[in-house]
Amino acid sequence: MSTAAASIVAVVLVSVATLAVGAFGLRVSRTMSDFYVASRGVGPILNASAISGEYLSAASFLGAAGLILARGVDMLWLPVGWTAGYLVLLVFVAAPLRRSGAYTLPDFAQLRLESIHVRRVSSLLVVAIGLLYLIPQFQGAGLTLRTLTGAPLWVGQLAVAVVVCLNVLPGGMRSVTFIQAFHYWLKLVALLTPLFFFAGLWASSRMPSGSGAVDVADWVEPLQGDHALYLTYSLVLATFFGTMGLPHVVVRFYTNRDGRAARRTTLVVLVLLAFFYVLPVLYGVLGRMFAFDLVAEGRADTVVLELPSRIFDGALGQGLTALVAAGAFAAFLSTSTGLVVSVAGVLSQDLLRRGTGPGLRGGIRAFRLATVLAVGLALGLTFVSAGVPVARAVELAFAVAASTFCPMLLLGIWWRGLTARGVIAGLVVGGGLSMTAVVATTFGADWEGWFGVVIRQPAAVTVPMAFATMVVVSVLTRATVPTHVNLTMVRLHAPENLDLDRGSFHPDPSRTTSRSGEGTTARRDNVTVRRG
Repeated sequence: MSTAAASIVAVVLVSVATLAVGAFGLRVSRTMSDFYVASRGVGPILNASAISGEYLSAASFLGAAGLILARGVDMLWLPVGWTAGYLVLLVFVAAPLRRSGAYTLPDFAQLRLESIHVRRVSSLLVVAIGLLYLIPQFQGAGLTLRTLTGAPLWVGQLAVAVVVCLNVLPGGMRSVTFIQAFHYWLKLVALLTPLFFFAGLWASSRMPSGSGAVDVADWVEPLQGDHALYLTYSLVLATFFGTMGLPHVVVRFYTNRDGRAARRTTLVVLVLLAFFYVLPVLYGVLGRMFAFDLVAEGRADTVVLELPSRIFDGALGQGLTALVAAGAFAAFLSTSTGLVVSVAGVLSQDLLRRGTGPGLRGGIRAFRLATVLAVGLALGLTFVSAGVPVARAVELAFAVAASTFCPMLLLGIWWRGLTARGVIAGLVVGGGLSMTAVVATTFGADWEGWFGVVIRQPAAVTVPMAFATMVVVSVLTRATVPTHVNLTMVRLHAPENLDLDRGSFHPDPSRTTSRSGEGTTARRDNVTVRRG
């Protein structure tokens, strides 16, 4: 069997196994809460495996090793930042976000700011970030199949889109949780197994001679090149703070049983991610020794896929290549399914729900329609976008998340003075500037000088501007601080086992809002509180 045939078999097996695991999740999906947040009943170990499977995307599996191969030690900030972002999430966000009772980021925005306008702006940003993050997943799938089989790029992109739809449409978040947990362990095995064989060759002194050399000046020493210091700090800022603003990451914390389980989940995620991210670094170093020609050919992203066949001959090389291909396809599927669930949840609640009928059946119909719409939009954007390296495209998505939802979450959870007008102004400034940079880069624009540098890596400018805008505008509009902010803060910060009046929140914008008389119960933008 040729390497291409073995790889095709591996990809088909992963797709079939993914659908089988998703079918199991379908058997236990019965309510709208199952579709959106798996009925908030996922334990820490399973949820941590699912979060890790979802988070380890095409950029983690292929792109990080490719950038380390091409650009050296400076790119180590990618795995460090992607992991450390969860530490920030653990300390500041995880438990309060779970206690909020929301299904999506727009739900949280509406609960905290008591404003339907903030919800709408947040919904637009969730869709934008989700689509932006889906593009590199589809790109990576096309690149993988083209590298292994010679198929056109669109074949792999379409294959991932179809399998993702088949996964998400039947069972929503409940199915996706089982699928992503399975994918994490598959990806880990796919990268670990070839390294064990590499280590065996190394120990026996039978390692083949390398085709590349390490240039100390531009690969081992950090901060080399023009504007290196700015680019590094901007990358650190984007990866550290972007994690908490990614809709598909944040939504998983809504599936925990309580705030304590959310913290435990995050601790396990840190362990799983830290262990995994050692592996792409090793592949990047091995690629520098045995596949350095990929850099000159513009194919650095394929180093993980090509290393096994370059070092091992015969059936062993084919088998290891097929295993890596299976892991890569799992990476595209797991992240894409999480992104589609988060985008479809927002689209179905805020855009499509009113036209699909009332009740459970209408809600599920809206979710499924939104799923097809999200996948179709992302696939179309992938076809027309420029060939930005996979990890670079993900960096840009992190920059947008860090410039929008990160300041909204941190300030919303920890500062009572935040106002709806301040949030909208900050989201417009941070999101507008960062999205402009992303669109320019994604579609091939290239400028010289400092302007071009900021466009390539905007987070160091846009994140501080977003924070400053939210704070300044909120101070100027302090008279519009949400009426029920004190009760909301109790809801976010008080442990669940305390018997307190937390109010109630219905994360469904299709419900009719109303106000009752003074001294009874008032509902404002779906936030129900007691007065008097």
